[in-house]
Amino acid sequence: MEFLTLVKAAILGIVEGLTEFLPISSTGHLIVASSLLRFTGEKVATFEIAIQTGAMFAVIWEYRDKLLATLAGIFRERIAQRFALNLGIAFAPAVVFGLALGGAIKAWLFHPVPVALAFVVGGLIILWVERRHHRAFGERDLQGSRVSRVESVDDMSALDALKVGLVQCAALIPGTSRSGATIIGGMLFGLSRKAATEFSFYLAIPTLIGAGAYSVWKQRELFVAADLPTFVVGLVFAFVSALVCIRWLIRYLSTHDFTIFAWYRIAFGGVILLTAYWGWVDWAH
Repeated sequence: MEFLTLVKAAILGIVEGLTEFLPISSTGHLIVASSLLRFTGEKVATFEIAIQTGAMFAVIWEYRDKLLATLAGIFRERIAQRFALNLGIAFAPAVVFGLALGGAIKAWLFHPVPVALAFVVGGLIILWVERRHHRAFGERDLQGSRVSRVESVDDMSALDALKVGLVQCAALIPGTSRSGATIIGGMLFGLSRKAATEFSFYLAIPTLIGAGAYSVWKQRELFVAADLPTFVVGLVFAFVSALVCIRWLIRYLSTHDFTIFAWYRIAFGGVILLTAYWGWVDWAH
């Protein structure tokens, strides 16, 4: 195994972990980073999906008390049963649409320029939602006052979960951001910023572990035993960087909104589009 390959795997692991739970699209960043590193191809595309599992283990570790309590009470506690059912309901649309459209989306949209367009559009949507939210609730939202219909993930109904699950399907388009779609969509549907963010974390567990396992199994003929260190490095770096990001994001959202991420998306996407238009960077790879 070449040392340079392991370095690239580590870089992509860090990119995955730092971007998975922010509304800035981990898939979009991985596609751009892979293009810049000249680390592309079917095997790398599968690797990028698989290392999302490392980020998921960070969620499992950070929220282990809630997850263990749910497992312990799944047969006797109504709150645990409702929480597990809501996760299943929210997860189902991604399975259906992913299986139906995943191949076509991967063939046509997994390239830097389409990703950049999704970055810009997503940033504009976040700005619109945040402006709408602030007009409705003002500073009460960030001061912890009750402003939303659903303040906790335990208060969510099955219909709330289905709505979030449906909007998560927009993230099949690379550059859209799974976390951005679920958090911003959740806020539009009446969830508090905290509830939408935490449910997005929980929903990521079945969604991305399932996507990673399915992708690796489907492309298993591409891999040999010598590829294992690359996956291990990517998973470890994704886990560590995701854990840092989750803890930072929870603190950040106690006093801030998502506006800064919207402007970042617009700027990032704009740079890619401009460099592609003027030919300063070859984004074809």
